[in-house]
Amino acid sequence: MDISFARCVALCGVTLVSGWLVHWVYRWMNPFCNGVLPPGSMGFPIIGETLAFLKASPSLDIPDYFKLRMKRYGPVFKTSLLGQPAVISTDAEPNRFILQQEGTMFRLGYPRALTKIFGEKSIEAFHGTIHKFIRRCAYMLFGLQTLKETLLPEMEAAVRERLAAWAAMPSVDVRGGAPNIMFELVTRKCLGFDSTKSRELRSKFDTLFSGLFSFPIYFPGTPFYRCMQARKNIHKTLRDTLAERLSAPGKKHGDLLDIIVEELQGEEPSISEDFAIDMLSTLLFASVFTLSGTIAVAFKSLHDNPDVVHALQKENRAMLNGRKGGRSGLTWEEYKSLTFTNQVTNEIIRISNAALVVFRKALTDAQVNGYTIPAGWLVIVNPMAVHLNGELFEDPLKFNPWRWMDESKRSAMLKNFMPFGAGIRVCPAAEFVKLLVTITIHVLVTEYRWEEMKQTDVFRSGDVMFPQGYHIRLQPQDDN
Repeated sequence: MDISFARCVALCGVTLVSGWLVHWVYRWMNPFCNGVLPPGSMGFPIIGETLAFLKASPSLDIPDYFKLRMKRYGPVFKTSLLGQPAVISTDAEPNRFILQQEGTMFRLGYPRALTKIFGEKSIEAFHGTIHKFIRRCAYMLFGLQTLKETLLPEMEAAVRERLAAWAAMPSVDVRGGAPNIMFELVTRKCLGFDSTKSRELRSKFDTLFSGLFSFPIYFPGTPFYRCMQARKNIHKTLRDTLAERLSAPGKKHGDLLDIIVEELQGEEPSISEDFAIDMLSTLLFASVFTLSGTIAVAFKSLHDNPDVVHALQKENRAMLNGRKGGRSGLTWEEYKSLTFTNQVTNEIIRISNAALVVFRKALTDAQVNGYTIPAGWLVIVNPMAVHLNGELFEDPLKFNPWRWMDESKRSAMLKNFMPFGAGIRVCPAAEFVKLLVTITIHVLVTEYRWEEMKQTDVFRSGDVMFPQGYHIRLQPQDDN
Protein backbone atom coordinates (compact mmCIF):
# COMPACT_ATOMS: atom_id res chain seq x y z
CA MET A 1 0.00 0.00 0.00
CA ASP A 2 2.86 2.41 0.89
CA ILE A 3 4.54 1.76 -2.45
CA SER A 4 1.28 2.31 -4.32
CA PHE A 5 0.66 5.55 -2.43
CA ALA A 6 4.17 6.80 -3.20
CA ARG A 7 3.71 5.98 -6.87
CA CYS A 8 0.40 7.80 -6.84
CA VAL A 9 1.97 10.89 -5.30
CA ALA A 10 4.86 10.77 -7.78
CA LEU A 11 2.43 10.37 -10.69
CA CYS A 12 0.38 13.32 -9.47
CA GLY A 13 3.55 15.39 -9.12
CA VAL A 14 4.71 14.52 -12.63
CA THR A 15 1.25 15.29 -13.99
CA LEU A 16 1.14 18.67 -12.26
CA VAL A 17 4.63 19.62 -13.42
CA SER A 18 3.88 18.45 -16.97
CA GLY A 19 0.63 20.37 -16.97
CA TRP A 20 2.39 23.49 -15.70
CA LEU A 21 5.07 23.16 -18.39
CA VAL A 22 2.47 22.66 -21.12
CA HIS A 23 0.55 25.71 -19.87
CA TRP A 24 3.76 27.77 -19.63
CA VAL A 25 4.81 26.85 -23.16
CA TYR A 26 1.29 27.62 -24.42
CA ARG A 27 1.31 31.03 -22.72
CA TRP A 28 4.78 31.69 -24.18
CA MET A 29 3.59 30.93 -27.69
CA ASN A 30 0.27 32.73 -27.17
CA PRO A 31 0.91 35.71 -24.87
CA PHE A 32 -2.04 37.52 -23.30
CA CYS A 33 -3.20 40.71 -24.97
CA ASN A 34 -6.16 43.07 -24.50
CA GLY A 35 -6.69 43.15 -28.24
CA VAL A 36 -5.20 41.57 -31.33
CA LEU A 37 -1.47 40.92 -31.33
CA PRO A 38 0.43 41.34 -34.60
CA PRO A 39 1.08 38.07 -36.43
CA GLY A 40 4.40 36.33 -35.87
CA SER A 41 6.13 33.63 -33.89
CA MET A 42 7.53 33.76 -30.36
CA GLY A 43 10.06 31.04 -31.21
CA PHE A 44 11.41 28.64 -28.63
CA PRO A 45 10.81 29.30 -24.91
CA ILE A 46 13.44 31.66 -23.39
CA ILE A 47 15.59 31.68 -26.57
CA GLY A 48 12.78 32.97 -28.76
CA GLU A 49 14.07 33.92 -32.21
CA THR A 50 17.34 35.40 -30.93
CA LEU A 51 19.66 33.06 -32.84
CA ALA A 52 17.95 33.84 -36.15
CA PHE A 53 18.06 37.57 -35.35
CA LEU A 54 21.81 37.49 -34.61
CA LYS A 55 22.68 35.49 -37.72
CA ALA A 56 24.67 37.52 -40.25
CA SER A 57 23.39 38.04 -43.80
CA PRO A 58 25.83 37.97 -46.75
CA SER A 59 24.97 41.30 -48.37
CA LEU A 60 24.06 44.93 -47.73
CA ASP A 61 20.40 44.01 -48.22
CA ILE A 62 17.84 43.65 -45.43
CA PRO A 63 18.94 40.68 -43.27
CA ASP A 64 17.11 37.41 -43.89
CA TYR A 65 15.58 37.50 -40.42
CA PHE A 66 13.52 40.56 -41.35
CA LYS A 67 12.95 39.61 -45.00
CA LEU A 68 11.39 36.24 -44.21
CA ARG A 69 9.09 37.61 -41.54
CA MET A 70 8.03 40.64 -43.57
CA LYS A 71 7.05 38.30 -46.39
CA ARG A 72 5.21 35.92 -44.06
CA TYR A 73 3.56 38.30 -41.59
CA GLY A 74 3.68 41.79 -43.11
CA PRO A 75 5.51 44.96 -42.00
CA VAL A 76 4.56 44.70 -38.30
CA PHE A 77 5.07 41.40 -36.47
CA LYS A 78 5.62 39.96 -33.01
CA THR A 79 8.63 37.95 -31.87
CA SER A 80 10.77 37.24 -28.82
CA LEU A 81 14.38 38.39 -28.63
CA LEU A 82 16.92 38.03 -25.83
CA GLY A 83 14.24 36.62 -23.54
CA GLN A 84 11.72 39.44 -24.07
CA PRO A 85 8.50 39.66 -26.10
CA ALA A 86 8.74 42.30 -28.82
CA VAL A 87 6.95 43.86 -31.77
CA ILE A 88 9.02 44.86 -34.80
CA SER A 89 7.98 47.58 -37.24
CA THR A 90 9.56 47.73 -40.69
CA ASP A 91 7.15 50.20 -42.30
CA ALA A 92 7.62 53.96 -42.65
CA GLU A 93 4.28 55.13 -41.18
CA PRO A 94 4.31 52.95 -38.03
CA ASN A 95 7.99 53.82 -37.54
CA ARG A 96 7.22 57.52 -37.59
CA PHE A 97 4.22 57.09 -35.29
CA ILE A 98 6.20 55.10 -32.71
CA LEU A 99 9.16 57.50 -32.68
CA GLN A 100 6.91 60.57 -32.41
CA GLN A 101 4.92 59.24 -29.44
CA GLU A 102 7.87 59.50 -27.06
CA GLY A 103 6.74 59.93 -23.47
CA THR A 104 3.07 59.27 -24.18
CA MET A 105 2.68 55.76 -25.60
CA PHE A 106 6.33 54.75 -25.85
CA ARG A 107 9.65 55.56 -24.24
CA LEU A 108 13.17 54.51 -24.97
CA GLY A 109 13.93 51.04 -23.62
CA TYR A 110 16.55 48.39 -24.34
CA PRO A 111 16.67 44.60 -24.11
CA ARG A 112 17.92 43.58 -20.69
CA ALA A 113 21.16 42.23 -22.21
CA LEU A 114 22.07 45.60 -23.73
CA THR A 115 21.05 47.38 -20.54
CA LYS A 116 23.57 45.24 -18.66
CA ILE A 117 26.30 46.23 -21.13
CA PHE A 118 25.59 49.95 -21.16
CA GLY A 119 24.40 50.14 -17.56
CA GLU A 120 21.12 50.69 -15.80
CA LYS A 121 21.87 54.41 -15.83
CA SER A 122 22.78 54.59 -19.52
CA ILE A 123 22.57 57.73 -21.58
CA GLU A 124 18.96 57.37 -22.73
CA ALA A 125 17.43 55.63 -19.71
CA PHE A 126 16.31 58.78 -17.88
CA HIS A 127 13.75 61.43 -18.59
CA GLY A 128 12.77 64.93 -17.50
CA THR A 129 15.55 66.93 -15.82
CA ILE A 130 18.21 64.28 -16.39
CA HIS A 131 17.32 63.97 -20.06
CA LYS A 132 17.68 67.74 -20.41
CA PHE A 133 21.13 67.51 -18.83
CA ILE A 134 22.10 64.75 -21.28
CA ARG A 135 20.93 66.83 -24.22
CA ARG A 136 22.88 69.80 -22.90
CA CYS A 137 26.04 67.67 -22.79
CA ALA A 138 25.41 66.21 -26.24
CA TYR A 139 24.81 69.61 -27.82
CA MET A 140 27.85 71.04 -26.07
CA LEU A 141 29.86 68.30 -27.74
CA PHE A 142 28.07 68.01 -31.12
CA GLY A 143 25.83 71.08 -31.37
CA LEU A 144 25.63 73.21 -34.50
CA GLN A 145 27.50 76.16 -33.01
CA THR A 146 30.29 73.90 -31.74
CA LEU A 147 30.52 72.22 -35.15
CA LYS A 148 30.81 75.55 -36.95
CA GLU A 149 33.24 77.27 -34.62
CA THR A 150 35.41 74.49 -33.20
CA LEU A 151 34.86 70.98 -34.45
CA LEU A 152 34.97 71.54 -38.22
CA PRO A 153 38.69 72.44 -38.41
CA GLU A 154 39.57 69.85 -35.77
CA MET A 155 37.65 67.13 -37.62
CA GLU A 156 39.33 68.03 -40.92
CA ALA A 157 42.74 67.92 -39.23
CA ALA A 158 41.91 64.50 -37.72
CA VAL A 159 40.78 63.11 -41.09
CA ARG A 160 43.88 64.43 -42.86
CA GLU A 161 46.18 63.03 -40.19
CA ARG A 162 44.59 59.58 -40.33
CA LEU A 163 44.50 59.34 -44.14
CA ALA A 164 48.13 60.46 -44.32
CA ALA A 165 49.05 57.72 -41.83
CA TRP A 166 47.15 55.16 -43.92
CA ALA A 167 48.94 56.31 -47.08
CA ALA A 168 52.27 55.54 -45.41
CA MET A 169 51.27 51.90 -44.91
CA PRO A 170 51.46 49.08 -47.49
CA SER A 171 47.77 48.41 -46.79
CA VAL A 172 45.16 49.30 -44.20
CA ASP A 173 41.95 47.75 -42.93
CA VAL A 174 39.42 50.57 -43.24
CA ARG A 175 36.76 48.72 -41.23
CA GLY A 176 39.05 48.20 -38.25
CA GLY A 177 40.84 51.53 -38.54
CA ALA A 178 37.83 53.81 -39.11
CA PRO A 179 37.24 54.57 -35.38
CA ASN A 180 40.77 55.96 -35.17
CA ILE A 181 39.70 58.90 -37.33
CA MET A 182 37.60 60.41 -34.56
CA PHE A 183 38.18 58.46 -31.34
CA GLU A 184 41.15 60.52 -30.20
CA LEU A 185 39.32 63.77 -30.93
CA VAL A 186 36.15 62.69 -29.10
CA THR A 187 38.03 61.35 -26.05
CA ARG A 188 39.91 64.65 -25.87
CA LYS A 189 36.64 66.61 -26.03
CA CYS A 190 34.95 64.36 -23.46
CA LEU A 191 37.78 63.42 -21.11
CA GLY A 192 40.82 65.52 -21.98
CA PHE A 193 42.76 62.36 -22.90
CA ASP A 194 46.05 62.45 -24.77
CA SER A 195 46.94 60.02 -27.60
CA THR A 196 48.33 57.31 -25.29
CA LYS A 197 45.29 57.21 -23.00
CA SER A 198 42.99 57.33 -26.02
CA ARG A 199 44.62 54.26 -27.59
CA GLU A 200 44.38 52.31 -24.34
CA LEU A 201 40.67 53.12 -24.01
CA ARG A 202 40.08 52.30 -27.68
CA SER A 203 41.37 48.73 -27.22
CA LYS A 204 38.87 48.18 -24.39
CA PHE A 205 36.00 49.44 -26.55
CA ASP A 206 37.09 47.05 -29.33
CA THR A 207 36.57 44.11 -26.99
CA LEU A 208 33.19 45.45 -25.88
CA PHE A 209 32.09 45.96 -29.48
CA SER A 210 33.05 42.40 -30.52
CA GLY A 211 30.54 40.89 -28.08
CA LEU A 212 27.80 43.48 -28.33
CA PHE A 213 25.43 41.39 -30.44
CA SER A 214 26.25 38.00 -28.92
CA PHE A 215 23.79 35.82 -27.02
CA PRO A 216 23.73 37.01 -23.38
CA ILE A 217 25.42 34.04 -21.68
CA TYR A 218 27.56 35.32 -18.81
CA PHE A 219 30.11 32.51 -18.58
CA PRO A 220 33.92 32.71 -18.89
CA GLY A 221 35.02 32.28 -22.47
CA THR A 222 31.80 33.52 -24.11
CA PRO A 223 31.77 36.74 -26.19
CA PHE A 224 29.18 38.24 -23.83
CA TYR A 225 31.42 37.55 -20.81
CA ARG A 226 34.38 39.23 -22.52
CA CYS A 227 32.12 42.13 -23.42
CA MET A 228 31.07 42.56 -19.79
CA GLN A 229 34.68 42.37 -18.61
CA ALA A 230 35.61 45.09 -21.11
CA ARG A 231 32.74 47.17 -19.73
CA LYS A 232 34.21 46.86 -16.23
CA ASN A 233 37.62 47.97 -17.49
CA ILE A 234 36.13 50.94 -19.35
CA HIS A 235 34.17 52.00 -16.29
CA LYS A 236 37.27 51.77 -14.09
CA THR A 237 39.17 54.08 -16.45
CA LEU A 238 36.29 56.56 -16.53
CA ARG A 239 35.71 56.38 -12.78
CA ASP A 240 39.39 57.00 -12.02
CA THR A 241 39.40 59.97 -14.39
CA LEU A 242 36.25 61.42 -12.83
CA ALA A 243 37.64 60.95 -9.30
CA GLU A 244 40.81 62.80 -10.29
CA ARG A 245 38.75 65.70 -11.65
CA LEU A 246 36.49 65.81 -8.58
CA SER A 247 39.56 66.10 -6.37
CA ALA A 248 40.56 69.33 -8.16
CA PRO A 249 37.28 70.92 -9.33
CA GLY A 250 38.79 74.36 -9.77
CA LYS A 251 41.05 73.23 -12.59
CA LYS A 252 39.23 73.55 -15.91
CA HIS A 253 40.05 71.55 -19.07
CA GLY A 254 37.43 72.83 -21.51
CA ASP A 255 35.85 69.40 -22.00
CA LEU A 256 32.65 67.54 -21.18
CA LEU A 257 33.94 66.43 -17.78
CA ASP A 258 34.00 70.07 -16.68
CA ILE A 259 30.21 70.21 -17.06
CA ILE A 260 29.75 66.88 -15.28
CA VAL A 261 31.97 67.89 -12.36
CA GLU A 262 30.15 71.22 -12.06
CA GLU A 263 26.79 69.41 -11.96
CA LEU A 264 27.95 66.79 -9.45
CA GLN A 265 29.25 69.44 -7.07
CA GLY A 266 26.18 71.64 -7.30
CA GLU A 267 23.75 72.06 -4.39
CA GLU A 268 21.12 69.75 -5.92
CA PRO A 269 22.81 67.65 -8.64
CA SER A 270 20.43 66.01 -11.09
CA ILE A 271 22.86 63.15 -11.75
CA SER A 272 24.99 60.69 -9.77
CA GLU A 273 28.56 59.55 -10.36
CA ASP A 274 27.29 56.15 -11.53
CA PHE A 275 25.03 57.84 -14.04
CA ALA A 276 27.88 60.04 -15.28
CA ILE A 277 30.06 56.96 -15.91
CA ASP A 278 27.28 55.14 -17.81
CA MET A 279 26.55 58.28 -19.82
CA LEU A 280 30.18 58.84 -20.80
CA SER A 281 30.64 55.19 -21.77
CA THR A 282 27.55 55.17 -23.97
CA LEU A 283 28.33 58.56 -25.50
CA LEU A 284 31.86 57.50 -26.45
CA PHE A 285 30.58 54.28 -27.96
CA ALA A 286 27.73 55.87 -29.91
CA SER A 287 29.72 58.84 -31.20
CA VAL A 288 32.50 56.82 -32.78
CA PHE A 289 32.01 53.11 -33.18
CA THR A 290 28.69 53.29 -35.03
CA LEU A 291 30.66 55.13 -37.74
CA SER A 292 32.97 52.20 -38.48
CA GLY A 293 30.68 50.48 -40.93
CA THR A 294 29.59 53.77 -42.49
CA ILE A 295 33.17 54.84 -43.30
CA ALA A 296 34.00 51.38 -44.69
CA VAL A 297 30.89 51.46 -46.89
CA ALA A 298 31.92 54.94 -48.09
CA PHE A 299 35.29 53.66 -49.33
CA LYS A 300 33.74 50.53 -50.84
CA SER A 301 30.89 52.37 -52.58
CA LEU A 302 33.17 55.02 -54.08
CA HIS A 303 35.67 52.38 -55.23
CA ASP A 304 32.91 50.51 -57.06
CA ASN A 305 31.44 53.65 -58.66
CA PRO A 306 34.15 55.67 -60.48
CA ASP A 307 31.49 57.89 -62.09
CA VAL A 308 30.51 59.11 -58.62
CA VAL A 309 34.18 59.77 -57.76
CA HIS A 310 34.60 61.76 -60.97
CA ALA A 311 31.56 63.94 -60.16
CA LEU A 312 32.83 64.44 -56.61
CA GLN A 313 36.27 65.49 -57.83
CA LYS A 314 34.72 67.99 -60.23
CA GLU A 315 32.60 69.63 -57.51
CA ASN A 316 35.24 69.64 -54.77
CA ARG A 317 38.06 70.91 -56.99
CA ALA A 318 35.82 73.68 -58.33
CA MET A 319 35.16 74.72 -54.73
CA LEU A 320 38.90 74.72 -53.94
CA ASN A 321 39.72 76.70 -57.08
CA GLY A 322 37.15 79.30 -56.09
CA ARG A 323 38.75 80.07 -52.76
CA LYS A 324 40.01 83.60 -52.21
CA GLY A 325 42.65 85.12 -49.99
CA GLY A 326 44.87 82.06 -49.76
CA ARG A 327 42.64 80.37 -47.21
CA SER A 328 43.12 76.72 -46.35
CA GLY A 329 40.73 74.46 -44.55
CA LEU A 330 37.05 73.78 -45.18
CA THR A 331 34.59 76.40 -43.95
CA TRP A 332 30.98 75.81 -42.94
CA GLU A 333 29.79 77.72 -46.00
CA GLU A 334 31.93 75.56 -48.28
CA TYR A 335 30.64 72.42 -46.59
CA LYS A 336 27.06 73.48 -47.23
CA SER A 337 27.87 74.48 -50.83
CA LEU A 338 28.99 70.94 -51.76
CA THR A 339 25.54 69.91 -52.93
CA PHE A 340 26.43 66.68 -54.72
CA THR A 341 28.93 65.67 -52.02
CA ASN A 342 26.22 66.01 -49.39
CA GLN A 343 23.90 63.83 -51.48
CA VAL A 344 26.65 61.21 -51.67
CA THR A 345 26.79 61.38 -47.88
CA ASN A 346 23.03 60.78 -47.72
CA GLU A 347 23.38 57.78 -49.99
CA ILE A 348 26.24 56.31 -47.94
CA ILE A 349 24.21 56.67 -44.74
CA ARG A 350 21.12 55.19 -46.42
CA ILE A 351 23.03 52.16 -47.72
CA SER A 352 25.11 51.54 -44.60
CA ASN A 353 22.34 51.90 -42.00
CA ALA A 354 24.75 51.98 -39.09
CA ALA A 355 21.85 51.77 -36.61
CA LEU A 356 20.14 48.51 -37.55
CA VAL A 357 17.24 49.05 -35.13
CA VAL A 358 15.90 51.63 -32.68
CA PHE A 359 14.53 50.37 -29.38
CA ARG A 360 11.42 51.58 -27.56
CA LYS A 361 9.15 50.21 -24.83
CA ALA A 362 5.36 50.42 -24.76
CA LEU A 363 4.14 52.47 -21.77
CA THR A 364 0.53 51.44 -22.32
CA ASP A 365 -1.41 49.17 -24.66
CA ALA A 366 -0.76 50.85 -28.00
CA GLN A 367 -2.62 50.54 -31.29
CA VAL A 368 -0.33 50.30 -34.34
CA ASN A 369 -1.48 49.27 -37.80
CA GLY A 370 -4.69 47.80 -36.35
CA TYR A 371 -2.82 45.65 -33.83
CA THR A 372 -2.27 46.02 -30.09
CA ILE A 373 1.21 46.22 -28.57
CA PRO A 374 0.84 45.27 -24.88
CA ALA A 375 2.23 47.60 -22.22
CA GLY A 376 5.76 46.65 -21.18
CA TRP A 377 6.64 44.97 -24.48
CA LEU A 378 9.82 45.85 -26.32
CA VAL A 379 9.18 47.76 -29.58
CA ILE A 380 11.81 47.61 -32.32
CA VAL A 381 11.77 50.15 -35.14
CA ASN A 382 13.77 49.15 -38.23
CA PRO A 383 14.69 52.21 -40.38
CA MET A 384 16.86 50.05 -42.66
CA ALA A 385 13.84 48.16 -44.01
CA VAL A 386 12.43 51.55 -45.07
CA HIS A 387 15.72 52.79 -46.56
CA LEU A 388 15.97 49.61 -48.65
CA ASN A 389 12.30 49.52 -49.66
CA GLY A 390 12.06 49.50 -53.46
CA GLU A 391 8.70 51.31 -53.38
CA LEU A 392 10.25 54.28 -51.58
CA PHE A 393 13.80 54.19 -53.00
CA GLU A 394 13.98 52.95 -56.57
CA ASP A 395 16.51 50.12 -57.05
CA PRO A 396 17.45 50.47 -53.36
CA LEU A 397 20.67 48.43 -53.41
CA LYS A 398 22.14 50.54 -56.21
CA PHE A 399 24.50 53.24 -54.99
CA ASN A 400 22.93 56.20 -56.74
CA PRO A 401 23.46 59.63 -55.10
CA TRP A 402 21.75 61.30 -58.08
CA ARG A 403 18.43 59.97 -56.73
CA TRP A 404 18.58 62.77 -54.12
CA MET A 405 18.83 65.39 -56.88
CA ASP A 406 15.43 64.43 -58.36
CA GLU A 407 13.15 67.20 -57.05
CA SER A 408 9.99 65.24 -57.90
CA LYS A 409 10.97 62.44 -55.50
CA ARG A 410 13.28 64.22 -53.08
CA SER A 411 10.67 65.33 -50.51
CA ALA A 412 9.12 61.85 -50.30
CA MET A 413 12.55 60.26 -49.82
CA LEU A 414 13.54 62.74 -47.11
CA LYS A 415 10.25 62.09 -45.31
CA ASN A 416 11.13 58.39 -45.10
CA PHE A 417 14.83 58.92 -44.40
CA MET A 418 15.29 58.41 -40.64
CA PRO A 419 18.84 57.20 -39.99
CA PHE A 420 19.03 59.30 -36.81
CA GLY A 421 15.58 58.57 -35.43
CA ALA A 422 12.74 61.07 -35.13
CA GLY A 423 10.80 63.04 -32.54
CA ILE A 424 12.31 64.51 -29.39
CA ARG A 425 15.01 61.81 -29.23
CA VAL A 426 16.46 62.40 -32.68
CA CYS A 427 20.21 61.84 -32.44
CA PRO A 428 21.92 65.12 -31.43
CA ALA A 429 25.06 63.98 -33.29
CA ALA A 430 23.29 63.71 -36.66
CA GLU A 431 25.03 66.72 -38.20
CA PHE A 432 28.35 65.58 -36.68
CA VAL A 433 28.05 62.24 -38.50
CA LYS A 434 27.15 63.85 -41.81
CA LEU A 435 29.96 66.37 -41.46
CA LEU A 436 32.51 63.64 -40.75
CA VAL A 437 31.48 61.58 -43.78
CA THR A 438 31.51 64.66 -46.03
CA ILE A 439 34.95 65.79 -44.82
CA THR A 440 36.32 62.28 -45.38
CA ILE A 441 34.93 62.26 -48.92
CA HIS A 442 36.29 65.76 -49.62
CA VAL A 443 39.86 64.94 -48.56
CA LEU A 444 39.76 61.48 -50.12
CA VAL A 445 38.68 62.44 -53.65
CA THR A 446 40.83 65.57 -53.91
CA GLU A 447 44.08 64.16 -52.52
CA TYR A 448 44.09 60.36 -52.75
CA ARG A 449 43.47 57.32 -54.90
CA TRP A 450 43.00 53.80 -53.57
CA GLU A 451 42.69 50.20 -54.63
CA GLU A 452 41.32 47.08 -52.96
CA MET A 453 44.00 44.64 -51.88
CA LYS A 454 41.83 41.51 -51.95
CA GLN A 455 38.28 40.24 -52.46
CA THR A 456 36.00 41.75 -49.84
CA ASP A 457 32.83 40.11 -48.55
CA VAL A 458 30.24 42.37 -46.99
CA PHE A 459 28.04 40.86 -44.28
CA ARG A 460 25.31 42.63 -42.36
CA SER A 461 24.62 41.70 -38.78
CA GLY A 462 24.17 44.07 -35.84
CA ASP A 463 25.98 46.59 -38.03
CA VAL A 464 27.63 46.55 -41.44
CA MET A 465 30.64 44.35 -40.99
CA PHE A 466 33.42 43.03 -43.16
CA PRO A 467 34.39 39.69 -41.54
CA GLN A 468 37.87 39.68 -43.08
CA GLY A 469 38.18 43.47 -42.92
CA TYR A 470 38.20 45.87 -45.86
CA HIS A 471 41.84 46.17 -46.93
CA ILE A 472 42.93 48.92 -49.31
CA ARG A 473 46.12 50.59 -50.47
CA LEU A 474 45.85 54.36 -50.19
CA GLN A 475 48.19 56.64 -52.16
CA PRO A 476 48.50 60.38 -52.73
CA GLN A 477 47.22 61.37 -56.17
CA ASP A 478 50.56 62.85 -57.19
CA ASP A 479 52.40 59.59 -56.26
CA ASN A 480 53.07 57.80 -59.52
